[in-house]
Amino acid sequence: MKQTNFINTKSLKEQVYEYLREQIHLQNIQPGSMINMDATSKKLGISKTPLRDALIQLEMEGFVTIVPRRGIFVNTLTIEDIKDFYQIIGALEQSALCNSRDKISLKDTEKMQRLNREMEKALEKNNFDLFYKKNLEFHNTYISLSQNQSLIQIVNNLKKRLYDFPRQKKWVKEWEESSIKEHQKIADLISDGKIVEAADYIHTVHWSFSVQEKFIMRYYFQEKSEKN
Repeated sequence: MKQTNFINTKSLKEQVYEYLREQIHLQNIQPGSMINMDATSKKLGISKTPLRDALIQLEMEGFVTIVPRRGIFVNTLTIEDIKDFYQIIGALEQSALCNSRDKISLKDTEKMQRLNREMEKALEKNNFDLFYKKNLEFHNTYISLSQNQSLIQIVNNLKKRLYDFPRQKKWVKEWEESSIKEHQKIADLISDGKIVEAADYIHTVHWSFSVQEKFIMRYYFQEKSEKN
């Protein structure tokens, strides 16, 4: 790949995948647009094989749709997608926590408390990238304890769809403040040994579309709202 000048041990397919992810993340490739394989392979100075392999991975993860004899299209994120993703993530995280009840230690709950404090500090500094990173680490603390790799992969892919493709330019600070309070409740319930109650709260509040809808609409559809 001439443009990116990668010097690493990753395969060319992995490098192309990461390049395309970054371009979509930065909105250089817009949702709904078509990816021209000829132009992209020429731009990167690569053959179509690693590009095709990277696009197949992106399609498996739900980020593009490959239409035979028509082209490759970047998927848009619809309100129906978000509803579905919230339902799936909420149910899977609830299951992961319940299945990890005998594995969660004091060290894990202390880590969750620390990560939530770090999220709060990131919020104070308007550092959304750091906030997002700590947010994922908070949830991964108990999700990883499930040791269910299929569950973990599905949750991670859906969160990529929600947050990374592409990342919104603005963020709703009120939502992040609310999220921190919800995280605190989750961590407190787990610390008190109320695992089932914490798992239910994750499903019925933290990952409930109806509860979070006012924030979701402001975050994902803010430009449309501002025009109206």
